[in-house]
Amino acid sequence: MTGKLAESIVRYRVWVVAACLAIAIFLMPFSFQTGSELEVGGSATGNSEAERVDDLLSDEFNAPFSLSLILVVSGIPPLDEDAGLDVLVDAVDAVLEMDHVKKIFSYLDTKDEIFKGPDGTFVLVAIDPAGLRMDEVVVELRESTAPLFSDLKRRYPGADVVWTGAAAFDYDVRQTSTRDAASAERRVMPIALVLLFVIFGSLAAALCPVVIAGLGVACSLGAAVLISSFWPMTVLLQNIVSMIGLGLGIDYTLLLISRFREELSRQPSPETAAVAALQTAGHTILLSGGAVAIGFGALLYVPAVELRSIATGGLLVVAFSVLLSTLLLPACLAFLGHRVEAGRFSLPPWQLVSDAQWRSWGRLVIGHPVKVLLLFGLPLILLAWQARDISTDIPSEPWLPVQMESTRGAIALHRYGQSGIVQTMRVVLEFPEGIASDSLQGWQTLIRLTEMLSRDERVARIVSLPNLIGVGNAQQAQIAYITDELRAAYVSANRRYAAFEIIPSESASAGELMRYVRELRNLNIEDIGGAIGVQLLVGGLPALNADYQDAIGGNVSRVIAFIVLGSFVALLAGFRSLFAAAKALLLNLLSVAAAMGLTVLVFQYGYGSEYLGVTTPLDGLFPAVPIIVFCVVFGLSMDYEVFLLARVAEAVDDGSSDDEAIVDGLAKSGRVITSAALLMMVVFTGFSLGEFLVIKILGFGLAAAILIDATIVRLAIGPALLKLGGRWNWWPGRR
Repeated sequence: MTGKLAESIVRYRVWVVAACLAIAIFLMPFSFQTGSELEVGGSATGNSEAERVDDLLSDEFNAPFSLSLILVVSGIPPLDEDAGLDVLVDAVDAVLEMDHVKKIFSYLDTKDEIFKGPDGTFVLVAIDPAGLRMDEVVVELRESTAPLFSDLKRRYPGADVVWTGAAAFDYDVRQTSTRDAASAERRVMPIALVLLFVIFGSLAAALCPVVIAGLGVACSLGAAVLISSFWPMTVLLQNIVSMIGLGLGIDYTLLLISRFREELSRQPSPETAAVAALQTAGHTILLSGGAVAIGFGALLYVPAVELRSIATGGLLVVAFSVLLSTLLLPACLAFLGHRVEAGRFSLPPWQLVSDAQWRSWGRLVIGHPVKVLLLFGLPLILLAWQARDISTDIPSEPWLPVQMESTRGAIALHRYGQSGIVQTMRVVLEFPEGIASDSLQGWQTLIRLTEMLSRDERVARIVSLPNLIGVGNAQQAQIAYITDELRAAYVSANRRYAAFEIIPSESASAGELMRYVRELRNLNIEDIGGAIGVQLLVGGLPALNADYQDAIGGNVSRVIAFIVLGSFVALLAGFRSLFAAAKALLLNLLSVAAAMGLTVLVFQYGYGSEYLGVTTPLDGLFPAVPIIVFCVVFGLSMDYEVFLLARVAEAVDDGSSDDEAIVDGLAKSGRVITSAALLMMVVFTGFSLGEFLVIKILGFGLAAAILIDATIVRLAIGPALLKLGGRWNWWPGRR
């Protein structure tokens, strides 16, 4: 922030405030539409094999159940009894009368044991959206089955009628995610306001960060809704934007207000104090915001809708947090002046550690830098070592909120031993030119392949055309009578493709199924006696998850390289020091690794996870969590490095010795860093107490990283390295 720019912002503060408020008024109404406008199911990567299978099934086959939902009826007599069959007949009749229902398949069509549960059954329902979005269809179907549920409830008090399946999960995730974000904000805001009041000792000063952070979140969500019309954005974005926006907004405003009050104590003019605060703290905020933006920008490398939407939301919230903190806030502070102390109630500003104690700590660190590095560095290295065991699989245990209707349906299917229905893999065989899928060679290839796959313990059953018509060899299949409807569902119109389904066993975990998908894709059809040149394509939810995991894993090195290089350039430009930039990067990597190691200890090993509502250790932390934590934490960790280095650099520029500058920098930034870190941890912890497991893990990982970074790393290891660096700390730009 140059002097001229800072002076212009303060001088034209009326216009600055008016412009900021106009933008906020325009964007805020759109922020209320995030729950309805943003997409779900962001595992899509745009060009994956699973998505190609979906396209083939839609374009080349007439498969009625390619787009389907599952109606689960539980708490009723078993189907072995007439009363249970009567309930099933009533349910089927009710479903057949509903709009958008194209076809159904139940125990009434086949006496297959798969449909028989100890206290209920399920019905496969083929859907024709007829131009509607699938979440709108889900709403209509649930409304249509409400009378059926009421009737069953009167007859059987324990009865339940629920819709589940991919589209039902998507709708429930959208609704629950919106409620979860709002609940987290309600948890966080009052606590943050109380802490800010304690830190500042003034109600007016405490309100400013909350207002600025809230405006930043609202504007970011509103802008995301507008962008979503031409750039896909997922509903997970609102949790990330709320979490990061509240943390950053409070962080930056805390820094600027602290500096403004410091300047105001030296000079009586609010305008002059606002300019001085903006010239110093504003530069720090811009540099810090740039570092966080680099972390989010790196996520754009990953070709997954979910991560790219998080990246877009993150960039938006960083931009609005920085702009509001460096434009609207200083303009408002110039208006407020000494009234920023309004509502003090004679309470002095709270300090966990006084300036004198910070100076004593600083002298201790520079007096024994090697001992400090060993004392604090070795435990962090041991903690970081645990990160080597991190698993990016999807957890096997049910991880969606249990109050969601679709989750209740999945739990009922699991109780019936049929949860694999939701994890069905759809396989398409693509035959070369000259071989029809229903020719003798085609039938032989399909039968040998399905027989071999059915022997795998991860497979519960295979649904294929030979199995459905009850033939065991290619010659029988060629002469068997097959209805046109059945043939169209499993053989493409051009006879080039054949399809079948694999229903996985109940014991197969999500991670095992993803690995099984990769095994299938690497299978050589010729080795099992199949036709030469046949390609095997695998789709379905496990395949989509595998493609998502591979898309992330295949881009990790590029993401890390982009963040490290971009952050290095930003720090080098900000401090004109090679040592300071390199030291900050190494410490950031240590903070991230230690935070991920602690996350592994808590969630994968189960140490203390019950306090976060996770009763059993997890066998996976989701494919996206580690890379999101790395990108976000790497940028956020830079905040406190920038806060400290900025103060040390100011002292150096004012003529202090290196040792004096380190002590002075700690004394002047220590309170701001610990206060900002405490507030940031409150925000992240508030979100980790929500219902979504993925947000719970993200919130914990971010809170752990902030705790480690703002205490051990920045206030002990960082100053010790500055002491050891000596005159090289500022080479080549300052000395």
